[in-house]
Amino acid sequence: MGVETISAALSEPRDAIEEIVEPYLIQQGFIQRTPRGRMLTGLAFQHMGRAVPQGFVGMQASLFEEPEA
Repeated sequence: MGVETISAALSEPRDAIEEIVEPYLIQQGFIQRTPRGRMLTGLAFQHMGRAVPQGFVGMQASLFEEPEA
């Protein structure tokens, strides 16, 4: 989704989302920026106690985790 949608949903200025909230969520691995907008990662679904949707391709590898064998 776009930053304008996120901004409206949270009742926060766009600048605050882009400069404060978004970098934190990216650092934690909960969202990723794509050409289609911001997308949740599988880690975000797990963090919220939700099942990762079937066929979900939003999994982003972490720079600090070892790949699974």
